[in-house]
Amino acid sequence: MPSRSRPTQAKRAREKALIEKRQLKAARRVDVKGREPLTPRLDGVDPDIADIVAGPQPHLFLDPDELKEAEEGEEGEEGTEGTEGTEEAKADEVSEKPS
Repeated sequence: MPSRSRPTQAKRAREKALIEKRQLKAARRVDVKGREPLTPRLDGVDPDIADIVAGPQPHLFLDPDELKEAEEGEEGEEGTEGTEGTEEAKADEVSEKPS
C-alpha cells in the first residue's frame, strides 16, 4: 500500500513548484512596474511611432537613384496615356471629319 501515496506526493511537489513560480512572476511584475522607462516619452508621444510620417513612403528595395529613374519614366508616360479613349477626343475626331 505505500506505493499509492507516491503520486500524491509528486502532485504536491508540482503544486508547490507552480505556486513558487507564480510568486516569482508576481514579484518580477512589481519590480518592472516600479522601474522608470529606459526612454522618456516626450509630451505623451510614443517614441516608437514619433517619427512616422503620413503619406506615401519611400520604396523599400530601390536605391534613391533607381527610384528617381522609375519616377521619371512614369512622368513621361502620363501625358500621352488616356487621351485616346475619352469622349472629348472622340467628339473632336467626329467633328473634324469632312461630310
